[in-house]
Amino acid sequence: MTKKDRATFVINKLNELYPTIPVPLDHKDPYTLLIAVLLSAQCTDVRVNQITPLLFAKADNPYDMVKMSVEEIKEIIRPCGLSPMKSKGIHGLSEILIQKHNGLVPQSFEALEELPAVGHKTASVVMSQAFGVPAFPVDTHIHRLMYRWNLSEGKNVVQTERDAKAIFPRELWNDLHLQIIWYGREYSPARGWSLEKDVITRTIGRKSVLKEYEKKTSRL
Repeated sequence: MTKKDRATFVINKLNELYPTIPVPLDHKDPYTLLIAVLLSAQCTDVRVNQITPLLFAKADNPYDMVKMSVEEIKEIIRPCGLSPMKSKGIHGLSEILIQKHNGLVPQSFEALEELPAVGHKTASVVMSQAFGVPAFPVDTHIHRLMYRWNLSEGKNVVQTERDAKAIFPRELWNDLHLQIIWYGREYSPARGWSLEKDVITRTIGRKSVLKEYEKKTSRL
C-alpha cells in the first residue's frame, strides 16, 4: 500500500467513524476558544472544560479579564497546571487585544503568535476552529498516530505537521485533525493500547510498530 493509499484509507475510515465531529474544548467565540486552548497545554480537555466556566463567569472577554489580577486568574486556573505562566499569558494577551486589536482576536497566524503564551499550535487551533482557515494543529495524539500509520517519521511536531499537510488535502485539514484526535483517544492511545480495537493501525501500521506491539503482548 502506498503512502497515498494509506492516507485515503485513514480519511475514509475516520469519516465512517466520525461523520459529525465534536469540538473538544467548550467555547462560545474566538476569545473564549483562545483562552481554552491556552489552558489545555499539558492539561486534559475534560479538566479545561471544568475550569473555563468558572473563569468565564467572571471574565469572558478581554475587557473584563484585565480587570482581574494575574493572581486572581491564577487561583481559578490552578487545576489546569502551569498556572503562573498561563495566568500571566491570559492577562497579557487580553491587554494586547485591547491595545492593538480593538478587543478582538486577530485572524492571522502572525498576529496570534505574537501574543503572550500563544505558540504555533494554539494559533493553528484558533485559526481553524474559530475562523475556518485551513490549519493542521499537531497534538500528542496526531504526532503519535502519524508515526504509527507510517505517514511521518515523527521526529518532531514541526515535521509531523509538514507531512500531514503534504499528504492530506487542504480542504480536509480542519475536520481531519479533530477526527485523528478523537480516534487517538478512543482507539489508539499511548497507554492501554489494544490493536484489536485499532483498525487503522492494524491495517496500515508501520511494520516496526506492529512488531514491537507483538513483542510486548507476547510477554504478557
